[in-house]
Parts: sequence; C-alpha cells; structure tokens
Amino acid sequence: MSMNEPLVEDNVVNQMVARSLLEMAGYCVVIADNGVKGVKAWKGGEFEAILMDCQMPEMDGYQATAEIRRCEARKVRVPIIALTASAMIGARENCLAAGMDDFLAKPIQAAELELVLEKWLGRRKAETAGLSTGLRN
Repeated sequence: MSMNEPLVEDNVVNQMVARSLLEMAGYCVVIADNGVKGVKAWKGGEFEAILMDCQMPEMDGYQATAEIRRCEARKVRVPIIALTASAMIGARENCLAAGMDDFLAKPIQAAELELVLEKWLGRRKAETAGLSTGLRN
C-alpha cells in the first residue's frame, strides 16, 4: 500500500534525492517548491506526514507550518518534519516552536530519515531498508 507524503523543498537536487529515498520506502511523493504550494497540496490531499524545508521563496517553512496548523481544525494533525541546512544553535528549537514536530538537518542521512519516518508513521525498518543516499542543500 502506498502512502502519500508531500515534500516541500525548493532545491531541485534535494527534491530528486528526497523523492528517490521516499519512493524506495514506499511513499507516493507530492513535491511543492515553496510554502504556498505546500499548503495548497496539504489542503487538497490526505498525507501521512510533510517534509518541510525551512528556507524557501514566497512562503518559508515556518510560515507554511503556521498556516497548516491554523487550518488543521478541519483535518487530523499531520506530522511536519523540518528540513534545514541551518547549523545554528537553536535551529531545532525554532522549528519545534513554529509547530513542526521533528527536525532533520541537511545533509540528511538515510538512517536518520528512516528513524523519523518510523517514529511518526510506525513504519518498520524492513520497509525502509533501501534508504542509502543523503540529501544535500
């Protein structure tokens, strides 16, 4: 059974790598290249989780997360996992304070992505064992 997962990421290389990782794990991936499109995709679909880049044009990941959380009264809360290249102290805390549920720093390691997906979606390691590539900003 395929599960839907939006990837909100503006970098084309990151999109290709993440799509590959997620599809190998059995997800149907919907890509949005900015926060406005990410919110629109979320409003129009049923998703198990959202991978949300923090720095994007038009609407960044923090603003998109705030908009999704504001509108969630009509839907079940979806886990939002931050993707960020920020190595600054407090980056994780900023993501969680913005309403995101978890945090992955770029370059993303396949094993870390696997653990986060398993944590939030209950996926078993056997289902995501094919993950092997990192995601770079």
